[in-house]
Amino acid sequence: MAGIYIHIPFCKQACSYCNFHFSTKRDTKTELLSCIKNELISRRSYLDNEPIKSIYLGGGTPSLLNAVELNELVGTIEDYFSVDNTVEITLEANPDDLCKDYLKTIKDSKINRLSIGIQSFHNEDLKFMHRAHNRKQAIESLENAINLQFNNINVDLIFGSPTTSNQMWEENLNIFGSFGIQHLSAYSLTIENKTLLQHQIKTNQIPAPDESVALRHYETLQCFIVKNGFEQYEVSNYCKSEQYAVHNSNYWLDEKYLGIGPSAHSYNGNSRQWNISNNNAYIKKVKNNDPYHQIELLSEIDKYNEYLINSLRTKWGINILKLSQKFSDKIVNHFNKQVTLLSANLVSLTKDQLLVKKEKLFQSDEIVRHLMMEV
Repeated sequence: MAGIYIHIPFCKQACSYCNFHFSTKRDTKTELLSCIKNELISRRSYLDNEPIKSIYLGGGTPSLLNAVELNELVGTIEDYFSVDNTVEITLEANPDDLCKDYLKTIKDSKINRLSIGIQSFHNEDLKFMHRAHNRKQAIESLENAINLQFNNINVDLIFGSPTTSNQMWEENLNIFGSFGIQHLSAYSLTIENKTLLQHQIKTNQIPAPDESVALRHYETLQCFIVKNGFEQYEVSNYCKSEQYAVHNSNYWLDEKYLGIGPSAHSYNGNSRQWNISNNNAYIKKVKNNDPYHQIELLSEIDKYNEYLINSLRTKWGINILKLSQKFSDKIVNHFNKQVTLLSANLVSLTKDQLLVKKEKLFQSDEIVRHLMMEV
């Protein structure tokens, strides 16, 4: 089965840490949504008619769209793709958008999962991150969603910010825990290129995030998930009762996905392609039937490296049999040689599986680099 990602490139304001493509101007919204629907139709053969098991509306801020607009996008997919009857349809949303009236309208839409960008329940953090919402709106968005019986909810939180004390981070986790929500995504604050955060650090307006603070926060997070019955199934993702995010798991498990909209990426097992990151240029090119994406054909080494990057982030790790079936002897021999050099403190190896130990998942990138092959 496969997934479809739709990028909605509009935001109320720019968060200090975000380098995703978006615009704070929404005057082209109607025209751009029309082009997104046209792109869906024109690329309906990309996934070889594989059943669609996940649809993810990301951004940007997809919760700036109304229920009619959301249903039209999902309806286009249903008209031109083979959609599984258990499809997960996720809407990324900001707390300031999730008032009762808005949630009532999308409750009757095709959306069946919310991913809410809380990031923090502390105004100091939210101001530092230049988020559009405050503590009150963060709490109310969860209350509203739960009261309206949205049963499949993810909350995003960020740790490691210079403004977040250990006590504040514990409070963020405890407030989240008080709602009984089944899924959590927790990310360490990172410095991305061409962001306000990078500029503020370079010009000494603020201190850079301290890795030792992030590690303490991560350790606090590990204690929280154990105490509260969550399973860590990916470096940054936790759930109860095996309620794994279907769409994101698609990426980590090497499934195909189609990306629609400005800056969206697609993958079909043999190549990767990405759309132009400019709203006006995207609209113009789609309307004129001009190419609006670039394509990269993946070599076997590319595929191997990506398999490592994705698999070792997860609880499922590397499937040894799948690796031997999927790749040439040259790559398998390289893998076997490099594995023998890894410390037993970092990984767990059986004849069937290679896993990064749970307590070392935060360092999985180092392990991946050790196993990778140079292109």
